[in-house]
Amino acid sequence: MSNFLKSANVLKPLYDRIVVQRAKAATQTTSGIYIPEKNVEKLSVATVIAVGPGATNNKGELIPTVVKAGDKVLLPSYGGASVKVADEVSILQ
Repeated sequence: MSNFLKSANVLKPLYDRIVVQRAKAATQTTSGIYIPEKNVEKLSVATVIAVGPGATNNKGELIPTVVKAGDKVLLPSYGGASVKVADEVSILQ
């Protein structure tokens, strides 16, 4: 995981964009049965990896982004762009 975080730091989002990493669903039940990869559901929870500085309003003032690196966020069903970094997939929102 640390290799991923080092590689993800190369991505610097602009404006009010963020880079998140989707949480991984459990691949094994509590009783020890492994779930096939095609049946594992995608979770809509992610951890913020990188945050842009914010957007500017009509007056040219910077409005900072409200989330910070390390925050947990909910992802929409559709949206964002997937990016593969160090064999891990991140999502640009």
